Amino acid sequence: MQTRKIPVTIVTGFLGSGKTTLLRHILQHAGGRRIAVIVNEFGELGIDGEILKGCGIGCDEEGREVEGQLYELANGCLCCTVQEEFFPVMEQLVERRDQIDHVLIETSGLALPKPLVQAFNWPQIKNSFTVDAVVTVVDGPAAVSGQFAENPQAVDAQRKADPNLDHESPLHELFEDQLSSADLVILNKTDLLADAQLAAAEALIRDEIPPQVKVVRAHLGQLDLHALLGLESASEDTIHLRHDHHGSADDPDHHHDDFDSVVVQAQVSSREALVAALQGLVENHTIYRVKGFAALPGAAMRLVIQGVGRRFDSYFDRRWQAGEPVASRFVLIGEDLDQATLQQALTVALSAEPQQV
Repeated sequence: MQTRKIPVTIVTGFLGSGKTTLLRHILQHAGGRRIAVIVNEFGELGIDGEILKGCGIGCDEEGREVEGQLYELANGCLCCTVQEEFFPVMEQLVERRDQIDHVLIETSGLALPKPLVQAFNWPQIKNSFTVDAVVTVVDGPAAVSGQFAENPQAVDAQRKADPNLDHESPLHELFEDQLSSADLVILNKTDLLADAQLAAAEALIRDEIPPQVKVVRAHLGQLDLHALLGLESASEDTIHLRHDHHGSADDPDHHHDDFDSVVVQAQVSSREALVAALQGLVENHTIYRVKGFAALPGAAMRLVIQGVGRRFDSYFDRRWQAGEPVASRFVLIGEDLDQATLQQALTVALSAEPQQV
């Protein structure tokens, strides 16, 4: 009879920090480990799950989805729906425990990690799983500049009238809560930072984490899996000792309720025009994160677009599949977002660009 507990690594971090990229790195260098993945997203489009599938994760050699490797939860907050969505998935994994060596959970960028870890103390879960580690990914350039969302105006706009209230912004509280729950912190995108900036970013992180928690300076492509998996932290046993701003999972005042998610569509003429139009939206609205897929004229492949503040990245991940709608759709995450207003603004911005022939 199989009695071992299945180790679970929870990957958390603010919007755009690089969580999905970290998952891709782990899965592509798994070294024979049989890993199940749970992806939780804020918003109705499963962008992160689609990105993983685009890299062949959760798919067979023909690109067809394989049941039981990748589970997508779209409620935006695992801690609020443990019974409704998360617990049934864990039950399915228990039934397949002889086929699984490890479980990875990617939380949404707006998630509270502490209540999720506490859920592993439920008897039905605790008997079968243990939290190997909570890994918090930090966007190095954003952290060192004090811009959690690469957008200082948006952050400042959330503060209360009293300037002495340093933690009134839900973004700052979220950043601190994600760090306080960490067993390991990955300071990401270090290739974009000078030595002095790296030291400053690490000092900022150190102020928010217990002294025993290690900070790994690394560009994700350089990470050693031995530093990520097999830490045996049993985080569920000590998570109650970690400070947080938002209380228990039963607290109705969850800060993620302060954020909105809307979906917009576009007719795209070029990558450059699209990025410029999306940057314009970010400048004029409180948008922290943009992610989605674009269909470029004449391009057989799908373009992934990801933005944090005004900083945007894009790359082709796979060919459009037969029967798949070839369309450009994007999730915008922020505060006080109105879908109709944003859709109109994006349409106007793109229509003003010279169309390619």
